[in-house]
Amino acid sequence: MNDEPGLRERKKLATRRALCDAALKLALDEGIAALTPDRIAEEVDVSPRTFRNYFSSKEEAIVAGLQDRAHEVADNLRRRPADEPIWESLRAVLVPSLESGIAGHDLMNLLGLIRCHHALLAEHLTSFEDLSRQLAEVIAERTGTDAGRDVYPRLLADASGIAVKTSLSLWATGTTGRSLADIFGEALDLLSRGLPLPAPARCPGMPADHSGDTGPPAA
Repeated sequence: MNDEPGLRERKKLATRRALCDAALKLALDEGIAALTPDRIAEEVDVSPRTFRNYFSSKEEAIVAGLQDRAHEVADNLRRRPADEPIWESLRAVLVPSLESGIAGHDLMNLLGLIRCHHALLAEHLTSFEDLSRQLAEVIAERTGTDAGRDVYPRLLADASGIAVKTSLSLWATGTTGRSLADIFGEALDLLSRGLPLPAPARCPGMPADHSGDTGPPAA
């Protein structure tokens, strides 16, 4: 069976992506306050009506790239081998999704906009809700559970979504010196191991803790 979209569908996807890219670019370059749907439509050379066929607001268009990733992640998870452990499947689809998403500089700036504008934050949270819902449905299929009745698929989906959100927030601070995929990989590792307590951090110059020593070191 051929799952490739037809020409009409590809054109619609291309238009949506162009509007999404234009909305983000204009928001970053010109600010959100003065941005209008008509301005976004003009940038892509389509009518305002065409814009409204795809998005209900400029805020939705600005964060649409993040929402689109949720659909792609769920579809890719569904295509993973049925006998693959679920944690390995989640890593296989979520890490590449973060690596191949919005370009790093634009993504960091977008996250800055989201923190400063409540309407964008609401759309952003909606994208995570959408991701969790879709992941729960696929996880339920993979694990023989029921997303409408059982805790496991919804808990695992929500935990994965929180791992993405936490990783994005930490990476956006610019203080870690690590890639987004690396931070998220650690988050998945911690979750898959039951979120063990990390070893206490030791300040530079502080002597090592020898409270458990039973005597002087051997000669």
